[in-house]
Parts: sequence; C-alpha cells; structure tokens
Amino acid sequence: MEPQVAELKRTMEDTLCPFGFEVYPFQVAWYNALLPPTFHLPLPGPTLAFLVLSTPAMFDRALKPFLQSCRLQQLIDPVDQCVAYHLGRVRENLPELQIEVIADYEHISGVCIHPRYGGWFAIRGVVLLPGIEVPDLTPTKPLDCVPKRADRITLLEGFNFHWRDWTYRDAVTPQERYSEEQKAYFSTPPAQRLAFLGLAQPSEDPSSTSPELPFTTLRPKKPQNPSRAQGWLSPSVSPPASPGP
Repeated sequence: MEPQVAELKRTMEDTLCPFGFEVYPFQVAWYNALLPPTFHLPLPGPTLAFLVLSTPAMFDRALKPFLQSCRLQQLIDPVDQCVAYHLGRVRENLPELQIEVIADYEHISGVCIHPRYGGWFAIRGVVLLPGIEVPDLTPTKPLDCVPKRADRITLLEGFNFHWRDWTYRDAVTPQERYSEEQKAYFSTPPAQRLAFLGLAQPSEDPSSTSPELPFTTLRPKKPQNPSRAQGWLSPSVSPPASPGP
C-alpha cells in the first residue's frame, strides 16, 4: 500500500474503528467500472476514496453513547445522524484535505456479505478525497463468500422476502452478530426506539432541533451536477472521545 494511503487509512481507523467502524481504500475508477456512465462519480479515476462499514460493535460503542449525549435534542434519524457525526470527525482530523461524503441513505446497495460478519454489518458511507490521486493503488479481489449458485439464490430470497427473521445474515458463519438488544432496537418502530432504550424523546419544538454540522456531500445519482449541501445530520454535542469499557 502506498505510504500516503496507509497514513490516511491509519488516521481514519484511529478515528472510526474504536467506535465499531471499518474502512477500506479504493479508487473511484474501480467503482465507476462497475456502473453505467449515468451513475459514475464525476471525479478522476485515480481519486482516492474510503468505504466505511459498521460492525455489530457500532451499536454499543457509537450509537448508544451518541443517543445518550443527544437525549435533550430532537433527532430525525438517529443512526444516520450518529454516522454523520463520526464521519464529521474524520474531516476534523484531516482539516487540510478536501473531503466529500456519500452517506448510505443517498445510494442503493444490493445484498452484501462480509467474510467475518456475514450479513451482520452495514455500508454506512464513502469518504472521497478529491485532489488525492493514487494511480498505483492495487485493487484487492473480494472474497467470494457465497460461491455456490444455490446458496446465492437462498441468500437473495432471504434478503428480499424474509429479511425480518435475520436468517439471511448467516449466509456465512459470522464471528460476531448483533446483540439481542440491537436486534430488538432495529425491530422496533422508529418512533419507539428511544423509549426502548429508556431515553425520552423531546417535544417537536423547532428550538430543540439539532444544531447543524457542516457536512459536504456528493450525490452520485446526478454526476453532471454534483450537489454540495450543508446537511442537518449531526448535533454538535459529542459522545465520549473513546468508547469506554
């Protein structure tokens, strides 16, 4: 791995991994090669980017502390706002770089299986670094976690038609699954999730809504006119600097 890529990856891992995230570098060209031109990212092919995943540990290390710290603020989508907060910390730790973010709610992904976590993870976003080009970055061939056609059919059927029973996530034997509390949280209707965790939702008063954190995004669905907008996603109240014991 190129020294610049390794250094940036280390900074992102130091920022995100203690809170249950993983990061993987790639070139924009690798992404664009898989899609028709309409969906290409409007950046030079060698542009460096990082894929951000959440693991089962994110619930206890990031989401619950984030909700606790924001319990007196109106949250619109707690998971998205938590992820946005932590991706915002990447920008804070790399102030000299231009950083653009594609969040998971701005694109659609098919079913993905992690070699260690099976389906017990989520794609949370992509961090793009315009101006940093890494033409010599070597692609890593993904592991074929589900090589048999029959197993792939079962996986797709489970993902599309039986996702509520969680079984598709065990397409491979995972090293770690969501806890029972985490499964119950995500199975609870969104409006009742804070109450499930014993946190009161404040009244819907405009004065109690979350302060805005500048959050630049690049939307791939309209590459001819990328949108760079200030987001509403994350409160300025910070969770603890480390996940704690």
